Amino acid sequence: MDAMRAQEIVDSAKEHNVFFNGTRVWIQHVDSEMDTARVFPAKDPDDEMTVPLDQLQEQH
Repeated sequence: MDAMRAQEIVDSAKEHNVFFNGTRVWIQHVDSEMDTARVFPAKDPDDEMTVPLDQLQEQH
């Protein structure tokens, strides 16, 4: 996923299907300079992690 699309998802009020390593996640913050995103699993909001944007996948 590119930084622009990740930021669009963060700014959207709509729910999106974004996955990291097969786990559905919510994107909290996008760092376009580092090409990373701060995410947490949909089922475990306390398990925050920073991941490379290119490892996030959106399913429609």
